[in-house]
Amino acid sequence: MSTSRKGNLSYWEVTAIGVGGMVGGGIFAVLGLSVELTSGGAPIAFLIAGVVALVTSYSYAHLSVTYPSQGGTVAFLDRAFGPGLLTGSINILLWISYIVMLSLYAYAFGSYGASFFSPDSHIFWKHVLITGSVFTITGLNLLSAKLIGEAEDWIVLLKVVILLLFIGVGIWGIDSTRLAPPAWSSPLHLIAGGMIVFLAYEGFELIANTAQDVRDAARILPRAFFSSVGFVIVLYLLVAIVTVGTLPIEQIVAAKDYALAEAARPSLGQTGFFLIAVAAMLSTASAINATIYGAARLSYTIAKDRELPATLEKKVWGRPIEGLLITSGATVLISNLVDLSSISMMGSAGFLLIFAAVNSANVALADKTKSKRLLSLTGAVLCLGALGSLIWQTADNSPVQLWFLLAMIGAAFAIEIVFRVFTGQTMNLSKGN
Repeated sequence: MSTSRKGNLSYWEVTAIGVGGMVGGGIFAVLGLSVELTSGGAPIAFLIAGVVALVTSYSYAHLSVTYPSQGGTVAFLDRAFGPGLLTGSINILLWISYIVMLSLYAYAFGSYGASFFSPDSHIFWKHVLITGSVFTITGLNLLSAKLIGEAEDWIVLLKVVILLLFIGVGIWGIDSTRLAPPAWSSPLHLIAGGMIVFLAYEGFELIANTAQDVRDAARILPRAFFSSVGFVIVLYLLVAIVTVGTLPIEQIVAAKDYALAEAARPSLGQTGFFLIAVAAMLSTASAINATIYGAARLSYTIAKDRELPATLEKKVWGRPIEGLLITSGATVLISNLVDLSSISMMGSAGFLLIFAAVNSANVALADKTKSKRLLSLTGAVLCLGALGSLIWQTADNSPVQLWFLLAMIGAAFAIEIVFRVFTGQTMNLSKGN
């Protein structure tokens, strides 16, 4: 394993990528949903989800140092298990999960934007803004992927500063009785509630895509993974504490689509509501931009590995246009037709499955990555256990949502199987290392 490598990115820059990937819109979208499921235990739910992410980041750190690649997750799975049916299906599931994340960001953008309009027209404007945000940002990517990307660092800084302001002002007015254990949901519901918002942490894996460009990667990458996840855990905990501690549960649930803005009213008034809503729209717009192009590039990478049709491997004007358009079209459909709870469940379940696979990949490659096999095995078990609790909660409260999850997983395998039939590839689950 190489101990150092030439590159341009510093520790702070790589850490900022991880923080920006996680605080990319998820917290704005799923905070209200978490409170609805866990009541006063929402901070505990975010902590549980954060621990799963932190353990998984260990596998990502070691794999990124040993196998630096812009392919990130795709490259790690191919390296560990070979380009078989199972790996190809998981890689396609990753692409679908990114589309689900995009749908969450678009849904949140529309919800926060519609909060400025009258309640009677809220639903209409939400769908207009959802569709408009995806189409506009897709158009900007077709013209120049840098138009929004150049402002990304400033948007990340702005949203973190606004969240810290929200915490700093609101923490003085919290009612501790709303956060006490008697106000929590049952332990199983706390775990399940944490898992349905797990997608708020998934962005740390973007650090893996920078590995080739990091100076002294063996030292910087692990620190960047752990510190970015650790910082975001603390940030989410404090945001959840202030939200639950300053606003009645019923009020948070009633405004769950834009709960964070509503939670700013008690301490910052209408100005706080406006500030958080604008920050949420900026944050989710930048997240749509970063994720939509990343998902298109992912489809290009998977196609190069002969796990998707070659047409997705073609570039127009230096960009994977077909993948971009398919990703955008699917995002518009899901974000307009599927409710927030189902989108969150699909996204969290998808990434829990993928992260379980990445932890398993590091178990298989532990000798080469110089990792502690038991820690990665623990990460895989945690991810699968978390997925089980999420499925249990969904089956108990809204079993019809399980069809969305089955459809997502089934689509990933079906696409891969059909593609292999048409291209004459074998149906082996794995081809080994």
